[in-house]
Amino acid sequence: MRTALITGASGGIGSAIAGRLAADGYTVALHSHSRDCTELAKALGGIAVRADLSDVSQIEAMTEGILRDLGHIDVLVNNAGISVTGLLTDISPETRRHLFSANVLGAVECTRLLLPEMIRRRSGCILNISSMWGQVGASCEVDYSTTKAALIGFTKALAQEVAPSGIRVNCIAPGVIRTAMLDCYDEATLQELAAETPLGRLGTPEDIAKAAGFLCSEEAAFITGQVLGVNGGFVI
Repeated sequence: MRTALITGASGGIGSAIAGRLAADGYTVALHSHSRDCTELAKALGGIAVRADLSDVSQIEAMTEGILRDLGHIDVLVNNAGISVTGLLTDISPETRRHLFSANVLGAVECTRLLLPEMIRRRSGCILNISSMWGQVGASCEVDYSTTKAALIGFTKALAQEVAPSGIRVNCIAPGVIRTAMLDCYDEATLQELAAETPLGRLGTPEDIAKAAGFLCSEEAAFITGQVLGVNGGFVI
Protein backbone atom coordinates (compact mmCIF):
# COMPACT_ATOMS: atom_id res chain seq x y z
CA MET A 1 0.00 0.00 0.00
CA ARG A 2 1.37 3.40 -1.00
CA THR A 3 0.42 6.18 1.38
CA ALA A 4 0.56 9.97 1.39
CA LEU A 5 -0.10 12.72 3.91
CA ILE A 6 -1.17 16.07 2.50
CA THR A 7 -1.28 18.91 4.99
CA GLY A 8 -3.71 21.74 4.38
CA ALA A 9 -5.87 19.39 2.32
CA SER A 10 -9.05 21.40 2.85
CA GLY A 11 -7.76 24.23 0.63
CA GLY A 12 -7.82 24.44 -3.13
CA ILE A 13 -4.24 23.33 -3.79
CA GLY A 14 -4.19 20.72 -1.03
CA SER A 15 -7.43 19.07 -2.09
CA ALA A 16 -6.31 19.00 -5.73
CA ILE A 17 -3.01 17.34 -4.77
CA ALA A 18 -4.89 14.84 -2.61
CA GLY A 19 -7.17 14.00 -5.53
CA ARG A 20 -4.23 13.54 -7.87
CA LEU A 21 -2.32 11.25 -5.49
CA ALA A 22 -5.45 9.22 -4.75
CA ALA A 23 -5.97 8.79 -8.50
CA ASP A 24 -2.35 7.62 -8.73
CA GLY A 25 -3.09 4.84 -6.26
CA TYR A 26 -2.12 6.33 -2.92
CA THR A 27 -4.11 5.89 0.26
CA VAL A 28 -4.26 9.51 1.39
CA ALA A 29 -4.36 11.10 4.82
CA LEU A 30 -5.93 14.54 4.54
CA HIS A 31 -4.93 17.05 7.18
CA SER A 32 -6.91 20.15 8.08
CA HIS A 33 -7.08 22.52 11.01
CA SER A 34 -10.33 24.48 11.16
CA ARG A 35 -12.20 22.89 8.26
CA ASP A 36 -13.32 19.26 8.07
CA CYS A 37 -11.93 16.95 5.37
CA THR A 38 -13.99 13.91 6.32
CA GLU A 39 -16.25 13.89 3.26
CA LEU A 40 -13.38 14.48 0.86
CA ALA A 41 -11.35 11.74 2.54
CA LYS A 42 -14.25 9.30 2.18
CA ALA A 43 -14.62 10.20 -1.49
CA LEU A 44 -10.91 9.55 -2.05
CA GLY A 45 -10.80 6.37 0.01
CA GLY A 46 -8.54 7.90 2.63
CA ILE A 47 -8.64 9.23 6.17
CA ALA A 48 -9.07 12.72 7.64
CA VAL A 49 -6.91 14.08 10.46
CA ARG A 50 -6.98 17.37 12.36
CA ALA A 51 -4.19 19.37 13.96
CA ASP A 52 -2.99 22.92 14.52
CA LEU A 53 0.45 22.80 12.91
CA SER A 54 1.67 25.67 15.06
CA ASP A 55 1.34 23.32 18.07
CA VAL A 56 4.02 20.60 18.19
CA SER A 57 2.03 18.43 20.60
CA GLN A 58 -0.87 18.31 18.13
CA ILE A 59 1.51 17.39 15.30
CA GLU A 60 2.92 14.58 17.41
CA ALA A 61 -0.55 13.23 18.16
CA MET A 62 -1.55 13.48 14.49
CA THR A 63 1.50 11.67 13.12
CA GLU A 64 1.28 8.96 15.79
CA GLY A 65 -2.32 8.33 14.76
CA ILE A 66 -1.48 8.24 11.06
CA LEU A 67 1.36 5.76 11.57
CA ARG A 68 -0.88 3.64 13.76
CA ASP A 69 -3.66 3.60 11.15
CA LEU A 70 -1.62 3.42 7.93
CA GLY A 71 1.63 1.88 9.11
CA HIS A 72 3.89 4.26 7.21
CA ILE A 73 3.89 7.31 4.95
CA ASP A 74 5.55 7.13 1.53
CA VAL A 75 4.85 10.72 0.49
CA LEU A 76 4.60 13.81 2.68
CA VAL A 77 3.27 16.97 1.06
CA ASN A 78 3.86 19.99 3.30
CA ASN A 79 1.21 22.23 1.80
CA ALA A 80 -0.49 23.84 4.80
CA GLY A 81 0.10 27.53 5.25
CA ILE A 82 -1.46 30.88 6.03
CA SER A 83 -0.85 34.32 4.57
CA VAL A 84 -0.46 37.74 6.15
CA THR A 85 -0.47 40.98 4.20
CA GLY A 86 0.79 44.30 5.50
CA LEU A 87 3.85 46.44 6.00
CA LEU A 88 6.60 44.79 8.03
CA THR A 89 6.27 47.50 10.66
CA ASP A 90 2.52 46.87 11.00
CA ILE A 91 2.67 43.12 11.67
CA SER A 92 2.49 42.31 15.36
CA PRO A 93 5.05 39.97 16.95
CA GLU A 94 2.24 37.56 17.85
CA THR A 95 1.00 37.41 14.25
CA ARG A 96 4.56 36.93 12.99
CA ARG A 97 5.25 34.07 15.39
CA HIS A 98 2.02 32.33 14.39
CA LEU A 99 2.84 32.75 10.70
CA PHE A 100 6.32 31.27 11.08
CA SER A 101 5.03 28.44 13.27
CA ALA A 102 2.31 27.46 10.81
CA ASN A 103 4.25 27.92 7.57
CA VAL A 104 7.73 26.76 8.52
CA LEU A 105 7.90 24.95 11.84
CA GLY A 106 4.79 22.92 11.06
CA ALA A 107 6.44 21.54 7.93
CA VAL A 108 9.70 20.92 9.76
CA GLU A 109 8.01 19.07 12.61
CA CYS A 110 5.80 16.94 10.35
CA THR A 111 8.92 15.96 8.43
CA ARG A 112 10.95 15.25 11.57
CA LEU A 113 8.31 12.93 12.96
CA LEU A 114 7.75 10.96 9.73
CA LEU A 115 11.39 10.73 8.62
CA PRO A 116 12.51 7.86 10.90
CA GLU A 117 10.09 5.41 9.27
CA MET A 118 11.12 6.62 5.79
CA ILE A 119 14.78 6.16 6.71
CA ARG A 120 14.08 2.70 8.08
CA ARG A 121 12.38 1.75 4.81
CA ARG A 122 15.06 3.60 2.80
CA SER A 123 12.31 5.13 0.71
CA GLY A 124 10.21 8.25 0.73
CA CYS A 125 9.32 11.50 -0.96
CA ILE A 126 8.84 14.89 0.66
CA LEU A 127 7.30 17.75 -1.29
CA ASN A 128 7.18 21.27 0.13
CA ILE A 129 4.79 23.86 -1.30
CA SER A 130 6.45 27.26 -1.24
CA SER A 131 5.58 30.30 -3.39
CA MET A 132 7.15 32.38 -6.11
CA TRP A 133 7.36 35.10 -3.44
CA GLY A 134 9.74 32.82 -1.60
CA GLN A 135 11.98 33.08 -4.65
CA VAL A 136 11.81 36.81 -5.34
CA GLY A 137 9.99 38.44 -2.40
CA ALA A 138 6.91 40.64 -2.39
CA SER A 139 6.31 44.10 -0.98
CA CYS A 140 3.71 44.12 1.78
CA GLU A 141 4.21 40.37 2.17
CA VAL A 142 7.68 40.41 3.70
CA ASP A 143 6.91 37.94 6.49
CA TYR A 144 5.00 35.60 4.18
CA SER A 145 7.81 35.74 1.60
CA THR A 146 10.34 34.97 4.31
CA THR A 147 8.48 31.87 5.46
CA LYS A 148 8.23 30.61 1.89
CA ALA A 149 11.93 31.28 1.29
CA ALA A 150 12.64 29.26 4.42
CA LEU A 151 10.83 26.28 2.90
CA ILE A 152 13.09 26.50 -0.14
CA GLY A 153 16.18 26.47 2.08
CA PHE A 154 14.70 23.60 4.08
CA THR A 155 14.15 21.65 0.86
CA LYS A 156 17.70 22.07 -0.40
CA ALA A 157 19.39 21.28 2.90
CA LEU A 158 17.20 18.29 3.77
CA ALA A 159 17.56 16.84 0.27
CA GLN A 160 21.30 16.57 0.81
CA GLU A 161 20.89 15.12 4.29
CA VAL A 162 18.49 12.30 3.44
CA ALA A 163 19.48 11.40 -0.13
CA PRO A 164 21.82 8.63 1.13
CA SER A 165 18.75 7.07 2.76
CA GLY A 166 16.90 6.95 -0.56
CA ILE A 167 14.57 9.85 0.23
CA ARG A 168 13.86 12.64 -2.22
CA VAL A 169 12.92 16.20 -1.22
CA ASN A 170 11.60 18.75 -3.69
CA CYS A 171 9.65 21.97 -3.72
CA ILE A 172 6.97 23.62 -5.85
CA ALA A 173 6.80 27.41 -5.98
CA PRO A 174 3.29 28.29 -7.24
CA GLY A 175 2.52 31.58 -8.92
CA VAL A 176 -0.85 33.32 -8.78
CA ILE A 177 -3.28 30.42 -8.31
CA ARG A 178 -7.06 30.84 -8.34
CA THR A 179 -7.90 29.73 -4.80
CA ALA A 180 -9.71 31.23 -1.81
CA MET A 181 -6.52 33.18 -1.01
CA LEU A 182 -7.44 35.47 -3.91
CA ASP A 183 -10.96 36.16 -2.68
CA CYS A 184 -9.77 39.45 -1.21
CA TYR A 185 -9.12 40.81 -4.73
CA ASP A 186 -11.78 42.19 -7.05
CA GLU A 187 -12.20 40.90 -10.60
CA ALA A 188 -10.33 43.84 -12.12
CA THR A 189 -7.26 43.08 -10.01
CA LEU A 190 -7.43 39.40 -10.92
CA GLN A 191 -7.56 40.33 -14.59
CA GLU A 192 -4.51 42.53 -14.11
CA LEU A 193 -2.64 39.65 -12.49
CA ALA A 194 -3.59 37.39 -15.38
CA ALA A 195 -2.37 40.02 -17.84
CA GLU A 196 0.97 40.23 -15.98
CA THR A 197 1.39 36.47 -16.37
CA PRO A 198 3.12 35.68 -19.70
CA LEU A 199 0.82 32.72 -20.35
CA GLY A 200 -2.11 35.10 -19.98
CA ARG A 201 -4.11 33.39 -17.24
CA LEU A 202 -4.14 32.61 -13.56
CA GLY A 203 -3.03 29.19 -12.42
CA THR A 204 -5.40 26.54 -11.13
CA PRO A 205 -5.00 24.09 -8.25
CA GLU A 206 -4.93 21.35 -10.88
CA ASP A 207 -1.80 22.94 -12.41
CA ILE A 208 -0.05 22.48 -9.08
CA ALA A 209 -1.48 19.00 -8.55
CA LYS A 210 -0.12 17.79 -11.90
CA ALA A 211 3.37 19.02 -11.00
CA ALA A 212 3.06 17.41 -7.56
CA GLY A 213 1.97 14.11 -9.09
CA PHE A 214 5.06 14.11 -11.29
CA LEU A 215 7.52 14.98 -8.52
CA CYS A 216 6.05 12.29 -6.26
CA SER A 217 6.20 9.63 -8.98
CA GLU A 218 8.93 7.25 -10.09
CA GLU A 219 9.25 9.38 -13.22
CA ALA A 220 11.06 11.87 -10.96
CA ALA A 221 13.25 9.23 -9.32
CA PHE A 222 16.47 11.15 -10.12
CA ILE A 223 15.15 14.57 -9.06
CA THR A 224 15.85 15.91 -5.58
CA GLY A 225 16.64 19.25 -3.99
CA GLN A 226 14.87 21.14 -6.78
CA VAL A 227 12.42 24.05 -6.82
CA LEU A 228 9.86 23.87 -9.62
CA GLY A 229 8.18 27.17 -10.44
CA VAL A 230 4.59 26.67 -11.60
CA ASN A 231 3.74 30.28 -12.32
CA GLY A 232 2.87 30.74 -15.98
CA GLY A 233 6.10 32.66 -16.51
CA PHE A 234 5.35 35.30 -13.85
CA VAL A 235 8.82 34.67 -12.40
CA ILE A 236 11.52 33.61 -14.85
